[in-house]
Amino acid sequence: MRFCFTESMTDPAFYPALARAAEEHGFAGFMVPDSICYPEAADTRYPYNSDGEREFLDGKPFVEPMSLIPWLAAVTERLEFVTSVVKLPLRHPVLVAKQVTSVAVITGNRLVYGVGTSPWPEDFRVVELPWEGRGRRMDEQIEIIRALATGGYVEHHGEFYDFPAIKLCPVPTDAVPIIIGGHGDAALRRAARIGDGWTAAGGDDEFLSRAMARLEELRKEYGREGVPFRIMLGTIHGFDPDGVKRLEEQGVTDLFVGFRDPYVAGPDPQSLDEKLAAIAWYADNVIAKVG
Repeated sequence: MRFCFTESMTDPAFYPALARAAEEHGFAGFMVPDSICYPEAADTRYPYNSDGEREFLDGKPFVEPMSLIPWLAAVTERLEFVTSVVKLPLRHPVLVAKQVTSVAVITGNRLVYGVGTSPWPEDFRVVELPWEGRGRRMDEQIEIIRALATGGYVEHHGEFYDFPAIKLCPVPTDAVPIIIGGHGDAALRRAARIGDGWTAAGGDDEFLSRAMARLEELRKEYGREGVPFRIMLGTIHGFDPDGVKRLEEQGVTDLFVGFRDPYVAGPDPQSLDEKLAAIAWYADNVIAKVG
């Protein structure tokens, strides 16, 4: 089991100390969230919390992931950085490919690129892109990003993007894992078909069991059951060593661990010292006991 520390919507000045502490205490990864903007007026409900309200996001600091990761990579040596998740259909894939390859190079292959479709139609209106077809657009984007990341010339003529032969330099020595995020069957199918793994924004035991069984079924359908595949999740069972072992037996490869509820409105109430103490506590009481 790999442990991934998650902290979001907190004082950006905290991040370097948190990244160093996570690495020193045995965490393998550091989760970096993505949010484009917060609309003054919107009628969309948030799908990943209990009440659907989105006001908890108002005024919360989100540093753009590909800006934050190099900063944190400079103060660490081994820690992976996992975007969870970048709203890919809002971005042009050639520019994304340049960001991804650049960050992967300067971090020494420590980028795990988690992607998903935004739950907000408002995001698409802001960047003047259609909400419709976002899933097909993301499929095409992933194809382009992977092709450009090889370093060779790529010419593309697709449903959404069309460009002549181009290449990027530098590119990383290892392929960047692309993890598909989402709760619906379309996301599970996409992860099974073209992803290097799957992640989700929490969920109860019934949802997680059902989703993982569905992934297994779909991966067999696409003939990819033997391909390495990461399942990256956060759950309350991650705070108990026996619970962690059960999750590993069920197929979870990466466990997201955070120490506060980010879905609460208002500023982050935890100090940096409290966060550092929580990281140390978890290392002593869970990571060390899982072995």
